[in-house]
Amino acid sequence: MALVLFISCESETQDEKSSYPTHFELSDGKETATYQQTIDYYIRLAKEFPEINLHTIGTTDSGYPLHMVTYNPDGDFNYENIRKEKTIILINNGIHPGESDGIDATMMLYRDFATGELNLPKKTVLVTIPIYNIGGSLNRNSTTRANQNGPEEYGFRGNAQNYDLNRDFVKMDTQNAKTFAQIFHMVKPDVFIDNHVSNGADYQYTLTHLFTQHNKLGGKMGQYLHKTLMPNLEDSLSDKEWDITPYVNVFNTPPEMGFSQFMDHPRYSTGYTTLWSTLGLMVETHMLKPYKQRVVGTYDLMHSLIEIVEAEHENIRTVRKETLENNLELSEYYFNWAVDTTQTSILNFKGYEAETLVSEVTGLPRLKYNREKPFTKETVYMDHYYPLDTVIVPAAYIVKKSWKKVIERLDANKIQYTPLKKDTTLSVEAYKITGYDTRRAPYEGHYLHSNTTVEAKTKQVQFREGDILVPTQQPGIRYLLETLEPQGADSFFNWNFFDTVLQRKEGFSPYVFEDVALEMLQKDSILLQEFGTKKEGDLNFANNWYAQLNWIFERSEHFEEAYLAYPIYRIEKNSDASRLLPK
Repeated sequence: MALVLFISCESETQDEKSSYPTHFELSDGKETATYQQTIDYYIRLAKEFPEINLHTIGTTDSGYPLHMVTYNPDGDFNYENIRKEKTIILINNGIHPGESDGIDATMMLYRDFATGELNLPKKTVLVTIPIYNIGGSLNRNSTTRANQNGPEEYGFRGNAQNYDLNRDFVKMDTQNAKTFAQIFHMVKPDVFIDNHVSNGADYQYTLTHLFTQHNKLGGKMGQYLHKTLMPNLEDSLSDKEWDITPYVNVFNTPPEMGFSQFMDHPRYSTGYTTLWSTLGLMVETHMLKPYKQRVVGTYDLMHSLIEIVEAEHENIRTVRKETLENNLELSEYYFNWAVDTTQTSILNFKGYEAETLVSEVTGLPRLKYNREKPFTKETVYMDHYYPLDTVIVPAAYIVKKSWKKVIERLDANKIQYTPLKKDTTLSVEAYKITGYDTRRAPYEGHYLHSNTTVEAKTKQVQFREGDILVPTQQPGIRYLLETLEPQGADSFFNWNFFDTVLQRKEGFSPYVFEDVALEMLQKDSILLQEFGTKKEGDLNFANNWYAQLNWIFERSEHFEEAYLAYPIYRIEKNSDASRLLPK
């Protein structure tokens, strides 16, 4: 009787599963679902399974809203309630719609939980964005992924405004990014998965993982990610007979020569979610493996991670809670990470022999991987980073109300602040921009700055009613430091939000200023001495009359204070100005 009952239940589950085939399955793994097919599929699941809820939210550059699909076996879809007892995983799909593996894998995953094909998680809730880049998904073709083995048709990498959405999480040029922030801060996930397909070298693996960089994540959480979560995932997949390796971010050299972990700055999805101490992972399947194999691999990887999160439920919640609390007391913060070549790991890397041939196209040497010659070799993997720059964490920042684009992004990320109630003069720390490099070619709609350097001085600054006081002691502390400190790789300064301060607005007429310059030199012996030393040590300067007048002008009372003056101000801890902060 028990055997008959077991077989009957198993058969019933299989019948129920077969009643909800995905487009991927109906095509025998050759095709990915369109945007409309994907949404229609989740609508059907939500109608027929009370554990699944479909919610539309916000808008995107395409004009369509984003969707959130939540799976909770308890049928409770209030995230405040969920967070009290459960761990939340947020899955993002279709940020690059040509990399569609996660779109199809997640549809099957939700169905198999709902139909009982998979054991139901009791302490874990899933939330997915079925297709994040809707505009790119609607721009369907079969040619733009020149290096990818299937599916037959797919979406395009750029969104409706041709932005790469996986570079937009900080600068937020797109409606997609603004709505993502709305979803992220509503859900407050403990774990984040972003599904991708890799590019670059050839090797044996179907699956690679790109965890957020553990040194940058820092503390107990960074250690937990590196020493527990990642090894557990690798072991689980090994038990399922899936080999996996860290993301292979090399293009023109064979991987076995050694490669480094990818640094996910805040512009990227996992770099952004890390700022709120969410454990982040990008799944990167290998572009040259068959589509069906890649989707099944993505499915199994997500399932393994869900099983680990379920088992590690209490540990994840504890380490995340401690990290968020400890962040509030940060005294220093680190920027501009570099590979630490003194700390490396050794991978037993499964690759293919790389050969150098003469190209039949160019007649020049070319790289080719020989799949007839697989190997396993010990390979140096550089998975540690160290910071080049450190800043002292201020008690607060002051943002003048005129910088509305900055304030809009603070609002979108639920940053708390207090408007000043009256005009006031405060002693604050102010930065002067002393150097920066700028890309010569456009990058995601910007001419991005880098290698920014500053000089800090304490000065009296007049602030107006309505300027905002932004305390750092809040959950978004790391977001504030990454965006408001100009030397951060993805700071608002580096993304050109303040380029107007890099241009002088007033100048001088040389024939008029000649007399002023002479008077200045006559009255200021130190200035006169510096001027003479400058001419003696710099021949070009000595032969350039305008450069000499400009040098004096820059040291005159007529020179504008706004030039190179960074317009975000720091209030130091325990300073007089810090008394303005709410208790």
